[in-house]
Amino acid sequence: MSKVSIHVPFENHSGTFPVDSSFLKGKRNPTQSEIEILKQNDNRCSDPQWRTLFVSEAFDPTLIHDTEFYGTVVIGALRKATLKFHDLELETGIVNSYIDSCVFGDDVCVRNVSYLQNYSIGSRVMIFNVQEMSCTVHSKFGNGILKEGEPEENRIWIGVGNENGGRDILPFESMIPADAYIWSRYREDKELMKKFIDLTEEGHSRQNNTCGIVGDDVVIKNTSLIKDVKIGPCAYIKGAFKLKNITICSSEEESSQIGEGVEMVNGIMGYGSKAFYQSVAVRFVLGRNCQLKYGARLLNSVLGDNSTVSCCELLNNLIFPFHEQHHNTSFLIASTVKGQSNIAAGATIGSNHNSRSPDGEIYAGRGFWPGLCSDFKHNSKFASFTLISKGSYQYELNITYPFSLVSRSSEEEGISIMPAYWFMYNMFAMARNNSKFKNRDVRAVKVQNIETDPLAPDTMQEVLSALDRIIHLTENWLMSNDLNYTQATGNMYQKAKDFLHQNPDADLTFVDPLCMKKFGAKIVKPVQGYKEYRKITKYFAVKTLSEYCKQKNLASFSTALFSEILSLELYIEWVNIGGQIIPVKKLEQLFALIKKGSIKNWDEVHAFYNDCDKEYLTYKVRYALYLLETLYSRPVKDFTKEIYADILKDVTVVSDYMYTSSISSRQKDYTDFFRSTTYRNMEEMTAVVGKIEDNSFLKKLKVDTESFNTGLTVLFKELVD
Repeated sequence: MSKVSIHVPFENHSGTFPVDSSFLKGKRNPTQSEIEILKQNDNRCSDPQWRTLFVSEAFDPTLIHDTEFYGTVVIGALRKATLKFHDLELETGIVNSYIDSCVFGDDVCVRNVSYLQNYSIGSRVMIFNVQEMSCTVHSKFGNGILKEGEPEENRIWIGVGNENGGRDILPFESMIPADAYIWSRYREDKELMKKFIDLTEEGHSRQNNTCGIVGDDVVIKNTSLIKDVKIGPCAYIKGAFKLKNITICSSEEESSQIGEGVEMVNGIMGYGSKAFYQSVAVRFVLGRNCQLKYGARLLNSVLGDNSTVSCCELLNNLIFPFHEQHHNTSFLIASTVKGQSNIAAGATIGSNHNSRSPDGEIYAGRGFWPGLCSDFKHNSKFASFTLISKGSYQYELNITYPFSLVSRSSEEEGISIMPAYWFMYNMFAMARNNSKFKNRDVRAVKVQNIETDPLAPDTMQEVLSALDRIIHLTENWLMSNDLNYTQATGNMYQKAKDFLHQNPDADLTFVDPLCMKKFGAKIVKPVQGYKEYRKITKYFAVKTLSEYCKQKNLASFSTALFSEILSLELYIEWVNIGGQIIPVKKLEQLFALIKKGSIKNWDEVHAFYNDCDKEYLTYKVRYALYLLETLYSRPVKDFTKEIYADILKDVTVVSDYMYTSSISSRQKDYTDFFRSTTYRNMEEMTAVVGKIEDNSFLKKLKVDTESFNTGLTVLFKELVD
């Protein structure tokens, strides 16, 4: 959004006056002749001598008409000029309004404002057709703080993740999803919970002397009620119904907008976000570059950056960045969803709708994708990138296999899980995922660090867990079904692992009782899933090592490099906080610093996140070697040329498959008979869907794949020759 343009008919105009404790500097009472003009124009003042009105030297009294001034009012430079924003074009001045105890910047336009009280208004602001705009002296602008003399019950809490209030957090203007996550999840640490309140209170005045704030270049028109609202520069508000006790973060780079019929109460609206078309948000934090529209209801929830929500209902949720939910009849209740997610039409995820208990929860890793008209029973937990086919899941789920497909067999049989489904049948989505989300991230300022690559330490630790689980299930199956193993002695875990390696095409089905209450789950194609998990883990490890070499300007891998990496601290437990992947030990270090008092406010917490993000590749590369050691059950120093050659082969296969499967996925749009039935001929189809060779993503993927594969040969040369 561009700044409001202003056209001043003369050049020698003064600059902007500061609006702070010295706002009267350079101001004066109007002269007697100016007072006469004001009176002639049907203006009134609560002080008959007009001593409570202060104006700038550049003051044109003819620009004020039919207005009543009450209390102290300060007006900056007011000169004959025209303000224009979109189709709204008005002359500067104050017309047909009631003004009580307000400070104005330069060259404002205030028209038809029935009640404007206790506000500091910036320069070049347009306020047109507003019924009430006021601010109480104890306003908190949506922050979860208390003013002097207020009881604790006045504090505004947001009940994320749980309808019973057990994960309540306090909103604050600079909150990001990472803050909400650590506050809502580590509830057993009472000292930490108290410190989080202290961090939120830090820097806020407790005095009851607050006035509303409107930044420069703001446009407000045709709005019913604005009360206790802080509005950042360049925000645009049109036709809003009710805005109360909120902060609208906005800037010239990231302007925010609120449209027709919107109601927002008790919350924070992030920079560059938009709310339109009868949307409602109550007790909320809306991240950067979010959209709330088409009657969506967001209640007691935190919505992460770059998310779009419309036509749906979200209650008591903590949602990480890149969340899509824009269909009628879908709702999401009492959930923690770790982003890069998509809630389909008709999905009903609510604890009170298929469970007797009001305190149930859903906990889903990133990439959560339930199918059309799906419903789930709380409590349920899902590993990262779980794709769930359409169905009613009437028992609690615990899906521990990442990148899997979950489907219903029947009401009597429970569910089926295909581990590593994405890698076997939808690699195009995996290959496109990272670039897709990066392209959608248009934040000018990126406070919340976000990992967009599906292959990262958080998902790799889930893959390791799934590999271990498949080995254990194989062990159980062999002892129950293969006479060669029924009476076997020794290390059955290793025997099961050897079986999986020696029989890569075995068509087996396992039963995992821990995945669904009552019936458990059938694990289909577990041997193939095991193989795919191993290959993708090697791919992640080598890709990470390659990135590290590039950062260090190293041409190839070497035993000396690996020795150097092995000297780094190893982190094997990771957690996704708001989109950033961080070692658990670093998070524990943060908590210790907070409780010690070394970190005193949320800005310092964010600085800690950023320090971890700067070292992220270092943390990852040590983990990459750990993964390889785990896969081959030996330390890196014992790796042979044959092992390195095996790694190189598998990684090349994965890299090639990402490209070829992406091509084949798109080719189906052109070669599949049923996809062509709606077109009269090939020319029409090409005009509608375009040519496959013109696809920009596939073009880039081809170049990247060739470059990566060529680089692999160089990187491994010293190790395999």
